[in-house]
Amino acid sequence: MVKKSSITPYLFLAPAMIVIAVFFLYPIVAVFYYSFTDYNIVTPPQWIGLKNYQVLMRDAIFWQALSHSLVYLLVTPVLIFLSTILAIVVNRRLPGINAFRALFFIPVISGSIAVGIAWRLMLDTNGIINGLLISLGVLAEPFQWLAEPALTLPIAMLLTIWLGVGYYMMIFLAGLQNISEELYDAALIDGCNGWQKHWHVSIPGLRPQITFIAVISSLAALQVFNEIFTLTGGLGGILNSGVTLVFYLWRQAFRLNHAGMASAIAVVLLVITLIFSITNIRFLERGTQAD
Repeated sequence: MVKKSSITPYLFLAPAMIVIAVFFLYPIVAVFYYSFTDYNIVTPPQWIGLKNYQVLMRDAIFWQALSHSLVYLLVTPVLIFLSTILAIVVNRRLPGINAFRALFFIPVISGSIAVGIAWRLMLDTNGIINGLLISLGVLAEPFQWLAEPALTLPIAMLLTIWLGVGYYMMIFLAGLQNISEELYDAALIDGCNGWQKHWHVSIPGLRPQITFIAVISSLAALQVFNEIFTLTGGLGGILNSGVTLVFYLWRQAFRLNHAGMASAIAVVLLVITLIFSITNIRFLERGTQAD
């Protein structure tokens, strides 16, 4: 019997494939092409080969931005630790516990731009932070928090942590509620106290969530932009103290009109992201095999 072919499945897939081709595949191919050209958005691109990459390798600001992006990855373990603790704390049947869960989740739905502007106003010379510290006697005069190069990146990282901890808490909370209560009862019978049962039961049970959050939060850290843009007013901080790869890409493309150089930065970022993703996937596979 000859199997009759049908185009019906392909017709159903066509809209999604067209969207993927237009908004995903074509931009990637275009960025690769533009990275080998001298392109300033206004004039037609001119082929220059590897010159953009050669200039990039000699660019001190690029290496500074790369180092800042790698340092930004430190938010991942902090986010995992804090969101796990919060999930354990709110995973209780207490009156009003849903209100506490919603309170921790508010920063997630507030929007990074709005929150970044609010933080910038609070950290201003005449902001609430200086006012509070002066009233407590900690400071004698207002301190310019965002004008200190050594503090620009740490403040942005704190903002990222504050924005993301509620979201990741909900993921861990869902994972905790899928762990059988019998495992906790067995741990108590074996002599575990309150925190030991979480170390021996909750943490192993949350391994899939921990791996997932480690991957997505790390990729988000490598691509951070909104926090840097809002806190520094689009300038990247004094002495480029807050410039990351994505911020430097934006500056090259839309401030300096160097679309070819920006495309080269995007390709480098894509390669770093792929390497990081493959490494995390391999780590996940090894962990699964070990289990």
